[in-house]
Amino acid sequence: MIVPGLAITQPLHRAARETPDRIATVDGARQRTWRETASRVRKIAGALRQSGVAPGDRVALLAFNGDIFVDSLFGGLWAGAIVCPLNTRWTAGEIGYALADCGAELLIVDPAFEAMLPDIRRDAPALRDVIVAGAAFEDWVAAADEADEHLRHGDDLAMILYTGGTTGRSKGVMLSHRALMTYALCLAGSGDAAPGACMLHTAPLFHVGAISGFLACLLGGGRHVFLPAFDAEAVMVAIAGQRVTDLFLVPTMLQAVLDHAAFGRYDLSSVEHIYYGAAPMPPALMDRAIAAMPRVGFVQGYGMTETSGSISLLRPADHRDPDRLRSAGRAVMAIEARIVDADDREVPCGEIGEIVARGEAVMTGYWNRPDETAEALRGGWMHTGDVGRMDADGYIHVVDRLKDMIITGGENVYSVEVEAVLAGHPAVSQCAVVGLPDPRWGERVHAVVVARPGHAPVADEIIAHLRTKLAAYKCPRSVEFRSAMPLSAAGKILKAELRG
Repeated sequence: MIVPGLAITQPLHRAARETPDRIATVDGARQRTWRETASRVRKIAGALRQSGVAPGDRVALLAFNGDIFVDSLFGGLWAGAIVCPLNTRWTAGEIGYALADCGAELLIVDPAFEAMLPDIRRDAPALRDVIVAGAAFEDWVAAADEADEHLRHGDDLAMILYTGGTTGRSKGVMLSHRALMTYALCLAGSGDAAPGACMLHTAPLFHVGAISGFLACLLGGGRHVFLPAFDAEAVMVAIAGQRVTDLFLVPTMLQAVLDHAAFGRYDLSSVEHIYYGAAPMPPALMDRAIAAMPRVGFVQGYGMTETSGSISLLRPADHRDPDRLRSAGRAVMAIEARIVDADDREVPCGEIGEIVARGEAVMTGYWNRPDETAEALRGGWMHTGDVGRMDADGYIHVVDRLKDMIITGGENVYSVEVEAVLAGHPAVSQCAVVGLPDPRWGERVHAVVVARPGHAPVADEIIAHLRTKLAAYKCPRSVEFRSAMPLSAAGKILKAELRG
């Protein structure tokens, strides 16, 4: 599907023109209309220009869910910048690396990260300006004139979203206006979300799944309610108080809501759709959720940052079919998916191979990584690294992963990155990191260590070492010590044996 000229700012224009007095955002006690939001976006764009931001420059955003995030995101796009939302769970070193990698010259940051700024600046010497949300941010905006839009659209880059990489360093995924809007149109036009929906954003908006859901709801003129972080009871309070119709949850969040002692005491009857993804959904949890909320339409998305969202969707009706319920659904309208062998030849229906995808929603490539881009997009298809099969009705069944990626609580963790830090511990001779099943997190990060002669490290010491270098979610929740690693004939560690 080719849709020329798409721009992420188009639905903002439409909402401000057609429903200017409708509530756009709800951030705690603060509510803004679409008229107010559009004016604020123009002011932020003006402030960015007065700060020297030119079209095509990178503007980074390190903020929790809220109207500051949304206004700054659209302000950057309005000014013609490429916006780079950053993971709020990263360490200063990880944030600094991403800023240096994308060449961001200006960072808008939540006050919660102010203490990290010296370390961030040390690792990102090209960073020219840092604007801290709060009084300084408001003064910066107030001093600016409203700016006309510098329209970027179509194949122009809109965002760089950072994801884990098998090299041990995060990769910047380049997503164009066309890619992001094409997927948002697919999601909005799927029939699952109704115009005028109210969407609760508790999953972090630096993730593509949350951003794509935001854009799809915006296309229908929906209202957006924000929680800065996930809390099960806060989610239920927001649903009941704001009459939320749609929300996106990773499986661990859904489980936390169902497990909460207050579940059943709040009026959740307004919920029409719960979108889920970013991690495997345990079948028992899905069965429990359907039984607990029989009126809710569940929608699973299977995809990756590199495809602007989901490759495939499992829609509400499919959740009532026991055979299809365990699948990942069928490819969305703008994506073509197939299963291929090691030589990139399509395999017969029902056979196992790698899942690949192509279409307008696929990334432009990895920022400043031409070789990795060529490898991932070889033959014009995005190679997911996931193993699966496709049935006769076009439903994708994900079987396993080719890459050593661990998905814990909706966050991607690449074992090679953790292993690189772990190997730097003076007491570690050999190490390997694998994902083990976990009833709460889906998978937990598990480290296997062979100690150096004369050393006797303990688990707490190993984990504390990793926490100085990596975000907490990347650190092992369990450590196992062995006298030797299982090795292949070629000397490679047999991770399948470590997983049991």
